[in-house]
Amino acid sequence: MINNEILLIFSLFFIYGLVLIWFYLFGEKGLLCFIVFTTILANIEVILVIKAFSLEQTLGNILFGASFLATDMLSEFYGKNSSKKAVIIGILTSISFVILSQSWLLYDVINGLDEPFKIIFSNTPRVMLSSLVVYAISQFFDVWIYHKWWTFTQKISGDKRKYLWLRNNGSTLTSQFINSLLFTFFAFYGTYSLNTLLNIFISSYVIFIVTSILDTPIIYLSRYLYENKIIK
Repeated sequence: MINNEILLIFSLFFIYGLVLIWFYLFGEKGLLCFIVFTTILANIEVILVIKAFSLEQTLGNILFGASFLATDMLSEFYGKNSSKKAVIIGILTSISFVILSQSWLLYDVINGLDEPFKIIFSNTPRVMLSSLVVYAISQFFDVWIYHKWWTFTQKISGDKRKYLWLRNNGSTLTSQFINSLLFTFFAFYGTYSLNTLLNIFISSYVIFIVTSILDTPIIYLSRYLYENKIIK
C-alpha cells in the first residue's frame, strides 16, 4: 500500500502540473475552470483527516493551495477584476454543490448506494459551509493583499515585473494563515479535541507554507508562457 507521504508528494506535483496545463491550453478561462474544479473536489476531500509527515491534517490542502496559486496568476496576468471574478465563481460553485449534494440525500434510492452517499455527504454541510465562508474571506483578502504587495514591490524596485516571488508568497502565506485558522475552528470545533484542532491548524499551515514556496517556480514558468505568447 502506498503511504500517505508519497501520495501527498505525487498530488502536489500532479495538481500544480494541472494548473500549468489548463493555463497553457485555455489561458484565463482555463484558470477560472480550474477554480471550479478545485472548489468541488477540495470540499469533498477536506472531510478526510490523515496523518503524514508526523502531522494530523485534512486532505484538500493542496487543492486549496492550488486555487490560491490560480488566483494569483489571474491577478498577475489579467488584473484584479479577473481574480475577483474567480473568487465569486468559487463561492457560487460551493453554494451550488452544497445544495445539490444535500438534495441527493432526499431521493429514494433503489440500487443500495444511498448509505455510502449518506456517510459522505450527511456530515458535510457544516464543513462545506465553513469552507465557503472561509474561502470567501481568505480569497478576497488574497486578491487585496496581492495587489498591496505589488504596489510595494513596484515602489521599492521601480519595476512592475520584479519581486514576483515576494508578492506571490507574501499574499499566499498571509491569506492561508487566515484560511487555516478560521476553517479549522469553524468546521471542527466540538468535533475534535482542542489538541487535535491545534494539530490540524498547525499541520495545515505548514503544508500551505511548503506549497506556497513550491508554487513559486510554477508562477514564474506561467509568466514565461504568458509573456512569450505560448498560451494556446
